[in-house]
Amino acid sequence: MWYFTKKEQVIVILLIVVIVLISLFNFLNKNPLIGNKENSEYAISENILMEMEEEEIDEDDEEIMVHISGEVYKPGIVVLKAGSRVIDAVNLAGGLKKDADLDKINLAKRLVDEEKIYIPKIGEDDIPIESSNVNSSTNNFDSPNGKVNINTCTKEELMTLPGIGEVLAQRIIEYRQGNPFRTIEDIMNVSGIGDKKFESIKDLITVK
Repeated sequence: MWYFTKKEQVIVILLIVVIVLISLFNFLNKNPLIGNKENSEYAISENILMEMEEEEIDEDDEEIMVHISGEVYKPGIVVLKAGSRVIDAVNLAGGLKKDADLDKINLAKRLVDEEKIYIPKIGEDDIPIESSNVNSSTNNFDSPNGKVNINTCTKEELMTLPGIGEVLAQRIIEYRQGNPFRTIEDIMNVSGIGDKKFESIKDLITVK
C-alpha cells in the first residue's frame, strides 16, 4: 500500500485542480455560445425596448395645428396631439353652438396638420370650400377602394392612418424613395412600425 506524505498529498490535489481547470477552459472555448447566451439575450431585449421607447416618444411629442371656424365659441388656431379628431378641436374651441349642423360634420374624423375645419350652421347651404376636409372623406388616395397607397401617397395622407404622425410619415416616405414597398408587410421595415401598429393599419393601406 502506498502512503503519501502531507507534501505529496498537497501536490496531488494541486495537480487535480489544474487538470480540472484546463478541461473546463477547453470546454468553454469549444462552446462559446454558452458563455455568450446571456449577453445575446440581453442585447436583443435592450434593442426591443429601445424601439418601443422610440415609438412612444415619437407619438407623444408630435403636435399639429388646425384652424377651426364657424359655429364654435372660440374660433381660431388650436394645437393638438397628432392623431386627434375633429371633436378634440371643437372642445378646444369652446364647444359647438346650439345652431351647429351636426349632420354636415364628422366629429370622429382624424385631423392632419394645417387643416381647416368649418362648422356650418343649420340651414346653411353655401359652405366654404375649406370645410371639405371635415364634411367628406375625399382624400386623394391612389386606390379606388379608398386605401392609402403607401408607395405614392403624401405625408398628409399617411398621417390620416391610426398611430401615424408626422415623424413616422416622413420615415415612410424616406424609406420608399430607395426601397419601394412590394407588399404592405414591408412597411414594418420602417423604424417605429411594429406588429401592433401594422395590425391597426393593414386594412387601410395598399401598394401598387
